[in-house]
Amino acid sequence: METFSEMTLQWVVLVVMVFGLFSLLIPVIPGLVVIWAGALVYGLAGNFTLGGGILFAIISVLALVGSFSDEIFMGASARQSGASWLAIAAALAAGLVGTLLWTPIGGLFAALLGIFLVEFYRLRDWRKALDSTRGMALGCGWAVIARFGIGVVMILLYAWWAFWM
Repeated sequence: METFSEMTLQWVVLVVMVFGLFSLLIPVIPGLVVIWAGALVYGLAGNFTLGGGILFAIISVLALVGSFSDEIFMGASARQSGASWLAIAAALAAGLVGTLLWTPIGGLFAALLGIFLVEFYRLRDWRKALDSTRGMALGCGWAVIARFGIGVVMILLYAWWAFWM
């Protein structure tokens, strides 16, 4: 039988995870890290059994994959729109610098500006450069959807661990 403190921990962690899930829609808060940290706190509170450890490992892998989904989806979508590998690499570098100097929103704008400028310089056609930029922006939208789905799976794995194991 669970104690009141164990039940409280389970529910507090779940609330924090749901906050992390919805913070994925706000680029400033690293929602997958919040969800992962909730699972870590739960495990460190004495719940790292064999099954819990396996589920935490899966949650950790999902957090890593989800953290790189921006780069994967944005790059793939830009490439599908005709962007060169050089433009994609420049956009990712600009996005990283923009994120470090400003917020993640600044990083997104820097990435989009970077791909536009490199493609415009390479092709001398602003319409084609804009197509690549649009493709990268579309990939960003798909990345948000993917991260949200990964966050839901992470929370479901935690719920299985906390409430049914």
